[in-house]
Amino acid sequence: MVTALCMTGISIGCAAIIVAISIGNGAQNYLETEIIGGMKLDEITVTPQGSSGQGEGSGPTVGADRGLLTDDKVQVIQGFDHVKSVIATKQLGYFRAISSDNLINDGFNVVAVDLSKLKEQGNRFKEGGPLDQIGAMVLNYGATTGWKDAETSERLMNMINTDPNNPKIWEEYQMYESTVSEMNGKNIQLEQMDGDKKQLSPQLYVGGVLDVPTGRDAQFAIYDRQAYISFDTAEWLTNSLKLQNGTASKQRVYDNLTVKVDDLQNIKPLEDLISKLALNASDNLAMRDQVASQLDTFKAIALGIGVFILLLASISIIVAMTMSTHQRRRQIGIMKVLGANMPQIRNMFIVEASLLGLLGGLLGIVFAFLIIKGLNSFIMASAGMSGLQIAVTLETLPIGIAFAVMTGIFSGIYPAISAARTNALLAIKRD
Repeated sequence: MVTALCMTGISIGCAAIIVAISIGNGAQNYLETEIIGGMKLDEITVTPQGSSGQGEGSGPTVGADRGLLTDDKVQVIQGFDHVKSVIATKQLGYFRAISSDNLINDGFNVVAVDLSKLKEQGNRFKEGGPLDQIGAMVLNYGATTGWKDAETSERLMNMINTDPNNPKIWEEYQMYESTVSEMNGKNIQLEQMDGDKKQLSPQLYVGGVLDVPTGRDAQFAIYDRQAYISFDTAEWLTNSLKLQNGTASKQRVYDNLTVKVDDLQNIKPLEDLISKLALNASDNLAMRDQVASQLDTFKAIALGIGVFILLLASISIIVAMTMSTHQRRRQIGIMKVLGANMPQIRNMFIVEASLLGLLGGLLGIVFAFLIIKGLNSFIMASAGMSGLQIAVTLETLPIGIAFAVMTGIFSGIYPAISAARTNALLAIKRD
């Protein structure tokens, strides 16, 4: 019974180590595919430094334009080595929208971009695709939610203003906000307030709708509402709605630039080159390192728990082997009388302890598979973590077995030495 309990303790410790390593590997794969993959580590985000300073040896106009993100700088960046692609964007702002079937959306962000490069940013088209014609628009998944008729929109806003703390009103409002509407192929007009007057843009045609981004949940994607148009359409809208403030620039100016790099090792050198163009450059490598550091801490804690359990098991093995030595002292005495020397007796007990650890390790592998099967069932039943799958890999099994066998060997050293020092005559005489 004592031996069985010792072997069970070793098996639990071995299973804890295998499960800890498997959870760590599963979490790492999940982070790399679902979270870190969504960070787009191979991208550099470039933004203008603004127009706060003047360049050396230049006039006021040149100094004011020095920190802007212009076409000239985009072409220079495209010519750098290790740059796969460059995607420029310009924000036009948030607009209230009215569809051709009299549905109203309280607002989404309109972004000018090269529509043909939307797929390069990791987007997937759910319906339609990018169109070259002026007036074409692509909506992301979030921009297809929140559409409601004018009467419902006005009623909800009045109710919210009258009784803002009523949970039923907010529940109804959230129901409309999360409802997906069929927008592909419809015409949309953007609404802008010009003083006390509402100004409507020319009609825009929805030529495509994007799917939910990879790694994001649809219930959170509804809050990111973006509408994409070409730069030519943006200039057309700017002139129609008179969005241009101040003097027009001689060349096109962008708000943001996404630079895709062929290798992560080339990100920092490219950022240094971009910074020399009086531009700001940032990446997500620090976030990746932070997530990896937290993951390593988690794996160390889980591994420490397994080692602690094995330590407790080793104490029980020492007690069991010591008791076994005491109970078998007559047998040890007889073996010594028959010619067995101290190393032979010591090795016999060490081999016994190592076999105890090996059997405990094999039993621990069975426990590990059962535990991980239960964890996967729990994860599948939980929301938000469906992409996380834990599996026992072949390389984790030798680690668990090695820890179990070494625990058995080190725990059996003291009882083995004690058994080898047994006085044969006294042991036979006393028993």
